[in-house]
Amino acid sequence: MQLELIETFLDLCDTKSFNRTADKLGLTQSTVSGRVRALETSLGRTLFTRSRAGTELTLEGLQFEPHARALRHSWNEAVHATRSAGTAAMRLRIGMQHDLTGSMIGGWVRDFRTALPDTAFYIEADYSPAMSSDILIGALDFAMVYTAKVHPDLYFETLGEIPYRMVSTVTDHMAGVRVEEYVLTNFSPAFAATHAGLHPEFSGAAVSSGQSTAVAGLMLSMGGSAYVIEEMAREMVAARQCRLVADAPVISQAVFAGVHLRNRHRAAHRRLLQYLRSHFGAPAARRRGG
Repeated sequence: MQLELIETFLDLCDTKSFNRTADKLGLTQSTVSGRVRALETSLGRTLFTRSRAGTELTLEGLQFEPHARALRHSWNEAVHATRSAGTAAMRLRIGMQHDLTGSMIGGWVRDFRTALPDTAFYIEADYSPAMSSDILIGALDFAMVYTAKVHPDLYFETLGEIPYRMVSTVTDHMAGVRVEEYVLTNFSPAFAATHAGLHPEFSGAAVSSGQSTAVAGLMLSMGGSAYVIEEMAREMVAARQCRLVADAPVISQAVFAGVHLRNRHRAAHRRLLQYLRSHFGAPAARRRGG
């Protein structure tokens, strides 16, 4: 069975639209329809029904979906397993939320190597939705994310929280923070909701970003105030680039470890989870994706 047929089927499961799947995969709608017909012919079953209301899985399609996801994941695992990892016994591809890299990435990777000395690591910085998708298709083995995506094939554990502090180039008190000089931050939906509840007056800020490094650069170049991850806030204050807004509340962002459900009991993944739990100092709080 050709892998592109499986990929097209699974994308249709998510979009429920031949047009959207065609756009997403860079194909014509007729090509998408042809792939679905080829897969249905191979299986001898109808997988989708199409109507004015949209595209829906048939009973046979619903039964086939988990097997299709397992086929795609197994293929990606096989591809990565055959790639050279030098003298290492295995290679792990780890995704990290952008704000967890920065000056901290060296410490993370050093400790990962201590926990798994016979493993080669590929580290990639990204955002939570993209990393969740990459875990699903087997492009990542493990991820540290800010948003746990609800999905039956994903497994998340709450690791702990990362604090964010407000800093400013113009003031050290909330009374001096002005919306026209404010850089609005949106590190995750949960962070945005907390921020909106604490500071509704800043929701109309003209400039916003979802990465502390970008936020800091914008604030320093334009002047103003913003939330950044606490470690960066300390470094900027120590360098006298800005001041801590002392009476601004700290906003805590939850951090999750995410793996494919098939991998949650593998030894390497358990070792990483054990290390991360000890780093954050929190008991394991488990959450299956669906």
